[in-house]
Amino acid sequence: MKTKLLMAAAVVTFLVSSCGSTEKPATQEAAVTSPGVLVEDAWVRATTGAKDTTMTAAFLSLTNPGDTDVKLTSATSPVAGVVQLHEMAMQDGKMVMREKAGGITVPAASHAHLSPGGDHIMLMSLKRPLNPGDEVPLTLKFSDNTTHDLKVPVKAFTEEEEHYHPTPSTK
Repeated sequence: MKTKLLMAAAVVTFLVSSCGSTEKPATQEAAVTSPGVLVEDAWVRATTGAKDTTMTAAFLSLTNPGDTDVKLTSATSPVAGVVQLHEMAMQDGKMVMREKAGGITVPAASHAHLSPGGDHIMLMSLKRPLNPGDEVPLTLKFSDNTTHDLKVPVKAFTEEEEHYHPTPSTK
């Protein structure tokens, strides 16, 4: 029994001394990392009461603390058959919603706000209705090869017609 204890102590001493080296291997270099894009205030518009319940939009704020511009390049969600990055833009004298080519830039040391009437994430071919209080899984992909997996709350939104279907001015 005493011999087994001495052998066990010798093995433990060897293992501890082997792992205790503070030198870094020559091939290992210090990694320089900067925080990726921060995501805040994300929400998805409920389909309850909407004229077209097969699509909706997600909105959020993006902050880039880094010193290089980063683009939101795509998004995915299992609740939608199609997810696209969209913008509202004037085309032929009308405000239209269209896919935003090249993604949404989050400037270095600045912000990008995806909001009703501006850039947003379109969730189309919805697989189920989205009611206030639900949560929607949403994955954001960025040009710096980072992703954010979110659970986004669904909220009521009553200004759909004003933002997505502007009416001509009567003036």
